[in-house]
Amino acid sequence: MGKLRTLLAVLVALLISSVSFADEEYKFDISEIEKKPYHIGGYVEFRPAIFWLDNNAALYKLRFFNRDEGKTIEEYNGNLQLEGSYEKGIARVFALVNGNLTYSYQGWSDSLNLFEGTLSLKPSNSLAIDLGKKTQKWGKGYAWNPVAFVDRPKDPEEPDLAREGFWMASADYIKSFNGPLKTLSLTPVILPVYEHINDEFGKINEFNFAGKLYLLLYDTDIDLMFLVGGSKTTRFGLDFSRNITTNFEIHGEFAYINNFKQRTIDEQGNVSESKSDAKSYLLGVRYLTKTDTTFILEYYHNGTGYTKDEIKDFFSFINKSYETYLSSGNQAPLMKAQNVAEGNYSRVNPMKDYLYLRVSQKDPFNLLYWTPALTGILNLNDGSFSFSPELTYTGITNLELRLKGTANVGQTGDEYGEKPGDYRLELRVRYYF
Repeated sequence: MGKLRTLLAVLVALLISSVSFADEEYKFDISEIEKKPYHIGGYVEFRPAIFWLDNNAALYKLRFFNRDEGKTIEEYNGNLQLEGSYEKGIARVFALVNGNLTYSYQGWSDSLNLFEGTLSLKPSNSLAIDLGKKTQKWGKGYAWNPVAFVDRPKDPEEPDLAREGFWMASADYIKSFNGPLKTLSLTPVILPVYEHINDEFGKINEFNFAGKLYLLLYDTDIDLMFLVGGSKTTRFGLDFSRNITTNFEIHGEFAYINNFKQRTIDEQGNVSESKSDAKSYLLGVRYLTKTDTTFILEYYHNGTGYTKDEIKDFFSFINKSYETYLSSGNQAPLMKAQNVAEGNYSRVNPMKDYLYLRVSQKDPFNLLYWTPALTGILNLNDGSFSFSPELTYTGITNLELRLKGTANVGQTGDEYGEKPGDYRLELRVRYYF
């Protein structure tokens, strides 16, 4: 509890110091509204966190089988995200770079990644061409996007975070009309996969082609998309979004994946592989009340996910492998479990059906700059869930403070019950420039 008190004390000190900053006088400078050919911005972030471990959980045994970390572990993250652009004539260059420095139970680690880096050419108002590394951001869902065929998956616990893109060539052609169909746009995409070029996307030495057709039809946003090529199996998708009223929106997605390959392991350690046509879909709503309370509710069916029995077999194999390690020192079964988990059971939300709810309140009780929120993710297949209360303060110019806790709740054999930690508390201090 001493570590928890330290985190809370840091937060209180930062909030108290904000009073003088919040009262600063704003001075108008006309040069600030003049369009410049270049832009540089980003943020620097410090994010300490405490994890309360569950040494009886299967995923704890898989990760820490040869370590004794006690009841809690600490982690300290420093993050720097920079973005810049330069525009001249029909050309625009854009780059988004993310750097991370972390100290955890494994020691120091660092990374520096180019998330996006594109050269854009706009020869006319209706045509734009992009070359480089890019995130397409397909899909209308907030927490999940089953139709995001050329993007990396979101983390539903932090869906707003920037994600690393893939190297590609793409274009956008836009046409406007009078009548029920107001706008049409076409986005073709070419995505190569070779060693050291998009090699995380799928099978290497292949060219992949994707495309999206956007329609604004009867005031409804509709997208039709596809992906073909040798790196992944063929897949098709559709999404939509419509404002029923000014403060009530509905959205949905549907994805069809041909010949999806899935690896499973039973409680004896036998690995099997199967192929099937998977169908994933999402349906959600977003509602804003007159008192500035925002509700986001989404149901997600993951056609590529595992059943309740398949997950339980995986956890049972880990437990048996851990007992073998304790009795004989043989790590081979645990290494096998780690190998099978990679890209399969270790995916974010690896099971079939989930419900997502986020409720946030802006300036509650007329407390300016404060935003409390609560996020919950429920696994409908086994009843386990996570919930995350948070409190954000933005009363200091360009500074954001957020205190967030997360609890994983579930029984033995359930997804959230077998997480390596029961609770997490983190403080995020982010300064924008």
